[in-house]
Amino acid sequence: MNDQKPLPALNEDTREFWEGCRHHQLKFQKCSECGLVRWPPSIICPACHSLEQKWVPAEGRGKIFTFAVYHQAFHPAFKNDLPYVVAVIELEEGVHFLSNLVGCDHRLIRCGMPVRVVWEDRKEGFSIPKFTPVQ
Repeated sequence: MNDQKPLPALNEDTREFWEGCRHHQLKFQKCSECGLVRWPPSIICPACHSLEQKWVPAEGRGKIFTFAVYHQAFHPAFKNDLPYVVAVIELEEGVHFLSNLVGCDHRLIRCGMPVRVVWEDRKEGFSIPKFTPVQ
């Protein structure tokens, strides 16, 4: 059984995002026509159907939209992290981003709690964005 945490799948749609993460910079697509910042990336804007977009940096700040505390590891590599928190973060740019919440007691987490991005640097060359409460 493989106890290594899974790595993200790099493809043409996500390459720019993961390159930004490697430099500890969250980046999202922004429609060049209507200005919608979006995640996940796509070739067409879901709001105005434009094919024109650019990648823009995000501040990495937001609030918890919703969350779940996991007490069972659904992959063996996460066993030592129990309990761990998976949260949807509503970033200031309007994007809803699924990530882990770290650096806090899971019993104190609340929806609406302000958070900021922190980085988990992996030896494989990836930096994984996670979030922690703003102190």
